[in-house]
Amino acid sequence: MTVAAPTAPIATTTTDVSARTGEVDNRAAYVSFGFAYVFGHGTSALSQGADPLVDMPGWLPTVLLGIGLAAGTVHATIAAVRAQRGADASGLRSARLLGLSWVSGFAALFLAITGLTTSLDMPELQTTLWPTGAGLVVGLLYLGEGAARRNVLHYSLGTWLALISTVALFLGTPGLFWVLAVAGGGGYAVAAVLEQRRLVAAGHAHG
Repeated sequence: MTVAAPTAPIATTTTDVSARTGEVDNRAAYVSFGFAYVFGHGTSALSQGADPLVDMPGWLPTVLLGIGLAAGTVHATIAAVRAQRGADASGLRSARLLGLSWVSGFAALFLAITGLTTSLDMPELQTTLWPTGAGLVVGLLYLGEGAARRNVLHYSLGTWLALISTVALFLGTPGLFWVLAVAGGGGYAVAAVLEQRRLVAAGHAHG
């Protein structure tokens, strides 16, 4: 929003704040990933187990999860690229390394799950290990990003995701999907609300 006169109260949109301060606006990414957790893992929780609550096509949870994850990845990438505008060489290098860490993290997760399930000859474990392992990797990556960007909210969300994803391993299916849907999706929802306040506070600090 453009300020009409110097004497008027300053009312800056969070998009302007992020562009001006170099902050990453994570709200769209948080909402998209939250959708993936609530609807993707939520439908898995409802339709899996010995006595499923709802009978639905086996492909539906995967499709809903994929839509949310794809949208979240796109939004997170766009926000990160916008935040790089005007950054110095050191800042650009840091941002690129953070981006590459996502590739490294999920490549390592793929190898770990594939190797473990193959060596144990238990392919069914992938149903448990992929959702919880992905949550753990994302949480750890958020920890790194939060520390590098001095973003306490992002760091806190990463801590939450890493903890609930590993706790969910104790429950098996469909319990682990309930934890991811409710606690994980809820964590993203809270983070999306608090992100607005963080960006406004950052704008005032740099104003």
